[in-house]
Amino acid sequence: MSWLRPLGSTGLTVSALGLGTVKLGRDQGVKYPEGFVIPDDRAARALLDQARDLGINLIDTAPAYGRSEERLGPLLQGQRKDWLICSKVGEEFDNGQSHFDFSPEHVRFSVQRSLTRLRCEVIDLVLVHSDGNDLAIIEDYGTLQALAELKQQGLIRAFGLSTKTVAGGMAAARQSDCVMLTYNLGYREEAAVLAECARLGKGALIKKALASGHLSDKVEDPVRASMELIFSHPGSSAAIVGTITPAHLAANVAAARAAVTHSL
Repeated sequence: MSWLRPLGSTGLTVSALGLGTVKLGRDQGVKYPEGFVIPDDRAARALLDQARDLGINLIDTAPAYGRSEERLGPLLQGQRKDWLICSKVGEEFDNGQSHFDFSPEHVRFSVQRSLTRLRCEVIDLVLVHSDGNDLAIIEDYGTLQALAELKQQGLIRAFGLSTKTVAGGMAAARQSDCVMLTYNLGYREEAAVLAECARLGKGALIKKALASGHLSDKVEDPVRASMELIFSHPGSSAAIVGTITPAHLAANVAAARAAVTHSL
């Protein structure tokens, strides 16, 4: 596939690399190897402009990412046609702690709140932010059914699950439009989920593509090796990378473009 590629059978076309925005809104309870300073609006706007100029059209956010959604709303004002927005439901982050609510009532509340924060009329993709109990979310709470209803109402275009287990990923691939899963140089257990997404024609977004900054020092060029691993698999729709460093963003895009070209 090329740089711009279909997100499964959703009808959405995404860039091979997406920009994760947790670092625009939250600096507590994150698992990066080094601390960072949340960029101000000027730096955040410059980063978004750079990402767009480099060909990125996919932006990943969530209520659990602190003020990310609230900041993206005004930062993306007048640019909605340039971006596909992925947000989430299920996880809330308050006072340094996460808590979860997968009820249909909270799903509807959360999506409406995200629409308000993002200042848009429709969200392209909404994923459930799993707490690790993937199968319980799929089978017991009515979470995906609530998202399906919101899709029918035209408030979201596609929905799925950001999973933490192979079983959950396989089930989500069968019952939703898209799965977000972990797949990187140090963790390949969810390759079976990628294969299932490819078999069913479902979207597959790769989170922790660069292992949250914990890349192996045994590889000469770990960013390039990571992108080659991800895009050599036919199930991969796009990889989400959450840098706020302009040089890193440019290098990540260059590596992803090279890997995509090599996989053609």
